[in-house]
Amino acid sequence: MTTSAMKPSKVVSPAEWLAARQELLKKEKEFSRLRDELSQQRRQLPWERVEKAYVFDGPKGKESLADLFGGKSQLIVYHFMFGPGWAEGCPSCSFISDHIEGSVVHLAARDVRLAVVSRAPLGQIEAFKKRMGWRFHWVSSHATDFNYDYQASMTKEELEKGQVYYNYSMQPFPSEEMPGTSVFYKDQAGNIFHTYSSYARGLDILIGAYNWLDLTPRGRDEAGLKHGMAWVRHHDKYDEAYRVDAKAEYRQPAKVADPAGGCCEHH
Repeated sequence: MTTSAMKPSKVVSPAEWLAARQELLKKEKEFSRLRDELSQQRRQLPWERVEKAYVFDGPKGKESLADLFGGKSQLIVYHFMFGPGWAEGCPSCSFISDHIEGSVVHLAARDVRLAVVSRAPLGQIEAFKKRMGWRFHWVSSHATDFNYDYQASMTKEELEKGQVYYNYSMQPFPSEEMPGTSVFYKDQAGNIFHTYSSYARGLDILIGAYNWLDLTPRGRDEAGLKHGMAWVRHHDKYDEAYRVDAKAEYRQPAKVADPAGGCCEHH
């Protein structure tokens, strides 16, 4: 279901179309070269040593940050917005996570482990993961400071101030959990380094469906939406009742009882 009327485009002869396409190709090649240059600069960023010991709850028990590497030297963490007591994970993060499954085996072949981390207790994660049909490695940081240290969660006190530190600046945010991705490297001595983190629109590159949409006449078709991803649903919620409310703002998924039996806030 689209959110705006399609504006008619100029119709031309095959020769004129080819000339226009070749002109655009010059810009596409320029963009590709700039993207390669940016990626190189990303790899040249300085590193910071991870000094804190993080222990996560995984499907087979406790896992350290070193364990998350799964025998690889490089680790990509996706910070999935799923807080303690939430009835379900964030729809937008679920949209991104639908693209993870097929990449895992290919990343492993390039010495990279991709893992997903959320602050929700493991029981919540496992139930939602089963519902979504995902198999990727997903652990809980519920008992650690990991999410807070990497700008993926905010305390109640921080939220009450109206602005939080996210994406390297102070800004308002409508949820206690934030999306992001962080990258780590582990050397042969076992030292772990934080090499990169990205948030907000920096995550666009992870969404294959957006790249497909960018090829179409309508594109992402989000210009008229108050919240750009207002059209996104969990993949099991696209049905005949599917409608897009252009005025809808982002809303954190509703909370139910705290399955951990304690306070849902940062301890």
